[in-house]
Order: sequence, then structure tokens, then C-alpha cells
Amino acid sequence: MRAIRAMGLLLAAMLAASATAQERPTDGTATAIFAGGCFWCVEEAFDAVDGVTETVSGYTGGTVENPTYEQVSMDTTGHFEAVLVRYDPGRVAYEELLDTFWRNIDPFDRAGQFCDRGNSYLSAIFVTEEQRSAAEASKAAVAEKFGKPVATQILPAQTFYPAEDYHQDYHEKNALQYRFYKWGCGRAQRLEQIWGKKDS
Repeated sequence: MRAIRAMGLLLAAMLAASATAQERPTDGTATAIFAGGCFWCVEEAFDAVDGVTETVSGYTGGTVENPTYEQVSMDTTGHFEAVLVRYDPGRVAYEELLDTFWRNIDPFDRAGQFCDRGNSYLSAIFVTEEQRSAAEASKAAVAEKFGKPVATQILPAQTFYPAEDYHQDYHEKNALQYRFYKWGCGRAQRLEQIWGKKDS
């Protein structure tokens, strides 16, 4: 429920920063953009991947420039909560990032993710033309594995707006509140139902 997330936010320092469009890196890294419901949780998942050099929570896919969290949460801008992942292609392949993404979402949910409902919490992979075939192949593999349609969308990459500062690295800066939110949202429980235990 949104109330669970709100409790976590009230315990955090609410320092808003102006959001700006993310620029293409020029340091030899590559980028990928994933929407999987709560961006705090998606960011945590990718931070654990060897070869990922940076994760940024933010908004993409909408029609309003420089959206705020409040606007996106009201489902009035068309944006998804998303995470921009910067990674070293020499250490981790895009296909490995796709695998991490799938195993951290419910690919069959057409109304949001876990306790977070609404268009801003839908799952999606935002791709460049170079990434599209790999993303489509991975989606087809998930559908075949489970024998049912996958709700996750594959969409063209669009302008990515970093979220306010208090959302960045939330799982590290507000670990207690984050764990309370994640458990209360039922994310870990549902992921285990779909994908099994992480060590299995």
C-alpha cells in the first residue's frame, strides 16, 4: 500500500533536488533502464550485481518535463518509476542485467508491482535499438518458462529524469525503513513464490 511507503518516507530526510535529464556516459560504460515497481527495490537489486558501476532512481516514459515524485505518484504524467543502470560491459553483459531484472519483478502483474498499484509502478524495459532483440528474447524466454503471457512492456528508451535526492540509495541510507517497506509490501515473499529461493 502507498501508506506503507509513506511511513518510510516520513522517517527519511525529505530533501528535494531539481531533476535533470540523464546524459549518455562517455567513460566506456553502458546504460540500461528498467522499471520494476518501487525504484528503491530495483536499485537495491542492481547494486548487488558485479560490473554495475552506478544506479540512479528516477522517472521515464512520460510526457511532463522534470516531473516530481508527487506528480508521478498521482499517475498524471505517464512516467514509470525506473532505474538507470550504468555498467561495465567488460564485466557484465546486458543479458545478465535482464536476468537480474526478471528475477526481481512479478512479470505477470498488469496493474503494478506487489503492493504498489497504478501505471507508475508497471514493469517495463526501456531499450535502445541495439538492446531490443535481447530484451524481446528474454521476455519470450520468461513466457515460455512459465507457459503464460508476460505483462512487462518493452518500450523505446526516453528521457530519464533522476528522482529527488532522498530517493537515491534509499536502501542504504534508510535501511530500517526500507526493510519495513519491502517486507510490508510483500515483494520478497512474492518473488520467492515465482522464482524460488535465491540460493536455489
